[in-house]
Order: sequence, then C-alpha cells, then structure tokens
Amino acid sequence: MSDHLAYFVFDIESVADAQLVSKVHFNGKVPPQEAIRKYRDELLEKNDSDFIPYTFQIPISVVIGKVADDFSLLDVVVLDEPEYRPHEICNKFWRGWAAYKQPTFVSFNGRGFDIPMLEQAAFRYGISVPGWFAIDAKTFEQPRNRYNLKTHLDLCDILTNYGATRFNGGLNLAASILGKPGKMETQGSMVQDLYDAGELARINDYCRCDVLDTYFIFLRVMVLTGKLSLHDEQILVRKTKDWLTVHAENSPAYRQYLDSWGDWFNPWENRDHAEQKS
Repeated sequence: MSDHLAYFVFDIESVADAQLVSKVHFNGKVPPQEAIRKYRDELLEKNDSDFIPYTFQIPISVVIGKVADDFSLLDVVVLDEPEYRPHEICNKFWRGWAAYKQPTFVSFNGRGFDIPMLEQAAFRYGISVPGWFAIDAKTFEQPRNRYNLKTHLDLCDILTNYGATRFNGGLNLAASILGKPGKMETQGSMVQDLYDAGELARINDYCRCDVLDTYFIFLRVMVLTGKLSLHDEQILVRKTKDWLTVHAENSPAYRQYLDSWGDWFNPWENRDHAEQKS
C-alpha cells in the first residue's frame, strides 16, 4: 500500500443559520428558531421538501477520507472533533487541502452543494483560499473550473455526464448497487432536527458512513474509467473492510456500517447463477 496522499474523499452536513433566516427571510420580525420552522413549512408546501437552501446554512460536520495514490484508504478524519465549530471546520478543511499540497477532492454532488457551501463559509468567516480560487490563472486551469477533474472529481458529474441526465436515487442508490449500506437509520432530512436536539455525535457518525459509501463508489468509478482493474478494486474493498473491523471496536458508526455490509454480486465469478436468474 502507498502512503502518498492523493485524494480527499469528503462529505459535509450543515444546518440553517437561524439568525440569518430570520433577518433575510422574515425581516427580523420572527424569532430565529421559529423562523426556521416557518421557513421549512413554506418550503415543504411549495417544493415538497423542507430543505433550506445552502446559502442560509453553516457547516457542522465535515468528514474526510484520506486516500493514497493507489486508491487505498489511509484514514478517516472528522474535522474539529469534538467541538464541531463551523468556523474551525471550514478553516481546517481549506488549510488541510493546502497543507497536503492540494489533493483531489472526491465527492458525490459536491459541485452542487458541498463545495459552494464551504466557499460561502470561507466568505462568511473571512478565510482566504487563494490556491482554490486562483483568479489569475487561465480559466481552464483554475481549480474551481467545473471540468477540472484534477482538483475535484464529482462522482455524480461523471455518472450523469455533467448533468445531461439525472442520477435518480443519488448516493444511496449508487452505494446500494455495490452492496454497501447506503442510507441507514439516519437520513439527511433529519440533520436539522438532530442538531437542534444536540445530537452532534450522531450527525458526524452519519457523515462518516456517507464518506465510506462515497469511497466505494469512487473505487468503482475508477474501474469504470479504466484507472483501476476490477480485481484490484475488490482487493481494496476487502482491505477496507478489514480496516473498518479493526476500528469498529471504538466507533459505533463503523460497527453499524459493518452490520449493514453487503458484498457486491460479481457475475463474472458467479456466471452460472447469473444466467439462471436471467
């Protein structure tokens, strides 16, 4: 296994800034917590979803899977644990990316939510990120360029040909195709209520599991694009399961993930069974 870090596989969780929602959406005439409830009710009636736009949100969990240049998982880290302070989470995210010499971000729909959320957080907290914006560079060389896969590999972009189609089912579907847990007891729609109830540890465990799902999807996309053989991908999956087994002794999230673990059905090794099913 290589120990040269090349990728940051990451996911974030965020919640609404109650003061901001009250000030901007209700002109400060509605108390902050009531403003969130009222805004969610309005969104649910209008959009069939009560998810508040990221522009009104702050990050309260960022988990990063550190991945080597041979695609092996080196570690999974939770930023600013156990304080989970939004300004420090944002600062550690961007400072870590620079300190590790700008590894490739890997996300699932991170261009549509996670990165814009963390860019706005940097704006909010006065954090300078010159290496990411690189405004003096040629447009196609800037890290933020949508088609710059060297700096950010959005797996959803790959699977939808940059939005030419929709990947209905999202991260949960992609993980489930590979036999991995996908969404378990905690759902993204629950994060705001869990935060209000003070359950930050549970939110971060949920984020850990999303990062693991994203990592396994990343491996399969590397097979899809010819960067990794199917044989080597399966070796990495087994090694990662062994890694999780060791760390599950001290991590409820990893124990839950392993309890829901499923192996991908390989038709190349189970040809007779596959032919019978068809």
